[in-house]
Order: sequence, then C-alpha cells, then structure tokens
Amino acid sequence: MGAVKIPSSSYAIIGGSSTYSINFPEDINRYVKVLEKDLVFNTPWGESPPFKLFALGDKRVLTLKMHGWRPGVARADASRQVFWVFKQAGVKKIIAEGGVGSINHLLKPRDLLVATDYLDFSMRKDVSLDGAYLLTMRQPVCPLLRDKLVVAAENHSVGRVFDRGVYAVTDGRHFESEAEVQMMSRMGADIVGQSMCPEVYLAREIGACYARIDMVVNYAEGVVQQWEHRELKDIFYNEAERIGTIVLEAIAEADEDDWSCGCRELRKETLLK
Repeated sequence: MGAVKIPSSSYAIIGGSSTYSINFPEDINRYVKVLEKDLVFNTPWGESPPFKLFALGDKRVLTLKMHGWRPGVARADASRQVFWVFKQAGVKKIIAEGGVGSINHLLKPRDLLVATDYLDFSMRKDVSLDGAYLLTMRQPVCPLLRDKLVVAAENHSVGRVFDRGVYAVTDGRHFESEAEVQMMSRMGADIVGQSMCPEVYLAREIGACYARIDMVVNYAEGVVQQWEHRELKDIFYNEAERIGTIVLEAIAEADEDDWSCGCRELRKETLLK
C-alpha cells in the first residue's frame, strides 16, 4: 500500500454521507465496471484514503468515500491528499455529494439542492497544495456540471429539486447551535454542512470544475422543528441509491473537453514569487 501508481482519470466523484451506506457505484449501475479498488497512494500529506477506479461507458472515474475523512487524519490533510491525487490523475471534472441541514425554513428533509455559492465558517480556509495560484471565487460552482446535476436530479427525484442556494460550511462534527444557525440565516445561507470548503478551493487550484448535490437530511437547530434521529437514519439508508444514480447520470453527461464554463480562467498565477 502507498506505492501504487496513480491511474489517469478525467472525472472524479467525492462520496459523502448520502452514498456512504452502499457499495458505490456497483450497487447503483450494473453497467459500470470496477477497474481497480482499494488504491492507496503516497502523498506529501501522508497515505491517501482508499480510492476506486471504475469505467462508466468510455469514461474512467475515480471515487472515494466520505471526502477522505477518517480517524487520526486532520480533515485539512485528508482534503489535500484527495486533491493531490486528483491533480496527479489529471482530473478535470469533480462532482461531490452529501447530506445537509436546512437553514432556509422552506427546505425540508429529502429536498435536493445544487449549491451555487458558499459561506465559509470553517477553520480550514488556508488549505492549499502549493499556493502557486490566485483563486477567484466569483463562480465557485461550474455552471455546466451544475446543469447536469439539476437535470439528473429532476429525472430521478420524488421530491423537490432546487437549482441554486448558499451552502454554509462549518467544521463539525457536532451540529450547530441555534444562535449559529440564526446568524447564518441572516447572512443568506440556505443549508449547512461540512464539506464544500476546502473542496471548492482545491478544485480551482488544480484547474478542475466542481459541483455538488446535497440532500436535506434534517432541519438545522431552531428551524421549523427538532430533527429526529429516526428520520436521519431512514434517509441515510434508503436514499443512497437515488443520490448515486443522479451523480452517475451527471458524470455520464459531462464533457471533459468543454471549458465554456470559464472555470479555468478563474485561476491565475500568483504574483508573490
């Protein structure tokens, strides 16, 4: 382990809590072909989490579970490991998924939201691979990948799909207090979770497009009603196939050579050399 050569791949899926309960992607799509699994690589920040490489039609896709987070590894380092591997593999398009709490009182459990912006309240803001670029975040989410996710979500959702929204990022792993939720609501947040940052920064740093889809799994503290562990568990185990199907369909429709989104133009070489 750790001495494995990093395979080439133009696409990547970052698995979160919404597909954690299944064997992704094999449990979703019988047409996918797993090429390699349990791939662990040496990185400048230690051994990476295990990756899986699979074929979806003529596309090669790298995927991993739960954002690379695991016990004993700082989340900042886990993110660096993941995106360093993506950079070496030549990844161009990244889709992430997860479960979030609803801050906007109009959102309810099982709603799907494709975020278009973020508020970063995490303590992991200064996470980079080499600091060689100025990163412009006026368009943090790729509009092309976002559109693919929205279409796929509308094809497969039995509930509501929201094609925009603001994702508030906190460190967790505890849920936020009512006062914190009220603060984030006043600042314009719709949902709260733990993974969009620093992923969105690191994707821009390696010159890749990034988009994500999140399922509302609970009301944030003080919103509408107290969340129930029973419902959280039901969503965790019974909605994974839906999210996995949406993500795979979006990847199948994505085009690695389409840069009309302008994402790459938002990465500039730093002047501080």
